[in-house]
Formats: sequence, C-alpha cells, structure tokens
Amino acid sequence: MLALQLGVSMAALQFSIGALNDIHDAPDDAGRKPGKPIPAGLVRAPLARSVTVGGAAVGVALAALVDARVGVLAVVVLAIGYGYDVAAKGTAWSWLPFAVGIPILPVYGWLGGSSGLPDFFVALVPISVLAGAALAIANARADVERDLASGTVSVATRFGLQGSWRTQAFLWLATALVALAWLVFRGAEPIRVGLFLAAAGLIAGLVLWSRHRGPAARELAWEFEAVATALALLIWLAAVVR
Repeated sequence: MLALQLGVSMAALQFSIGALNDIHDAPDDAGRKPGKPIPAGLVRAPLARSVTVGGAAVGVALAALVDARVGVLAVVVLAIGYGYDVAAKGTAWSWLPFAVGIPILPVYGWLGGSSGLPDFFVALVPISVLAGAALAIANARADVERDLASGTVSVATRFGLQGSWRTQAFLWLATALVALAWLVFRGAEPIRVGLFLAAAGLIAGLVLWSRHRGPAARELAWEFEAVATALALLIWLAAVVR
C-alpha cells in the first residue's frame, strides 16, 4: 500500500509538470508541433491548468502523509520540473534539471519506505546526476535540427552535434566508472558485475551508433538509452542491496 501511495504521488507530480510544460509551450507548438494535445484541441487549456494544480496538490499531500521529508522532496521535484518548463527548456542549461532531478527519484522512494538512506547512495546519487545529464544531452541531440530551424538554444545547438556527442560520451564513461568502482569496492559477485558491464556495453553501443546518424535515428537511440539505463540501474541495485 505504501509503494502504491508513493507511486501515485510521483505520478501526480509528473502529470502536473507535464501539463504546465504543454501550457507554456502551446503558443510555439501551434506552429512547430501541431499534433500536441493543446494545439490539436484534444485538451483545453483550463483542463491543463486544473491538472497542473490538482496534480501538484495530490502529489505533495500524498507524499507528506508518508513522511514530512518526502513531502519536502515532492515540493523540490515540482520546483525542478517547473523550472525546466518555464526557464531551462530551450536553453543551453536544459540538461541541468535532469541532472539534479533524477537523483531525487531513488531518494524519494527510499525515504518513503524506510527510515534513512543506505551507504550505497554515496555512489547512487553521483551516478544518477551523471546519467541524467547524459540522457538530457542525448535528448537534445535528437532535436538539434528542429531547434536550429526555430532558433531554440540547447546544449546540442550550443556545442554542436559532435561536441555534444563527446560530452555525452564522457558523462556515460564517468557514470560507468563510478558504478563499477562501487561494485568492486563492495565485493559484488562476478556474475552481477558481468551483467552490469553488459548493460553498460549496450549503452555504449547505442551512443557510438548514434554519433553520425540522422534525427530519427538519434531520437530512437536516446529512447533506447533511457531503457538501457533503467536496466543497468536495476542490475546495479540488485548487486549492492544487501
């Protein structure tokens, strides 16, 4: 029941952040992405505003009922998400909310289900920061042509396709090294280390494959990178949780 409450809380927060994003982008989306819900007329702006407010209220209330610290984290999640929606998105700093926000998710779940954080969070937090930034850059690379055409600034338009690719590749390498160092430090079973390396290799393969590809392939690659990242994280957690 507790896990369900935390899950519904986080889902409500994400609905709120997503609805505000669509409201904020609706004027531009009418020309660039007419298929999105508000420009397409599938969702009215008043309903989107209700989802923004209602999702925030439900998410924070459910979190606070679990633990006051989780309630505070829920407010932080909203602040980061809203900051991305109205300020960071479309700038060279669009990666920052991902890098800061993603590490909060495991902290959110763990604090909600226990009295404190285990020692492996010393590694999990920087791993999440690095992986979040890498995924954000991969996402920006998928949209670079559209962003250039519309005059939108992103980390990919600022660094260029190859510069942003090198930055992304460096972040993934740093992520893998931190994660692997903790596995070795904690004496993880060789089979679990091997599984993690296989998942990390999958991410590396996707990154290499996407380097000189077109927009559609880069978008597909970043989506698979996100899935492979989740898989690698689950393998890593299975190896370190005692």
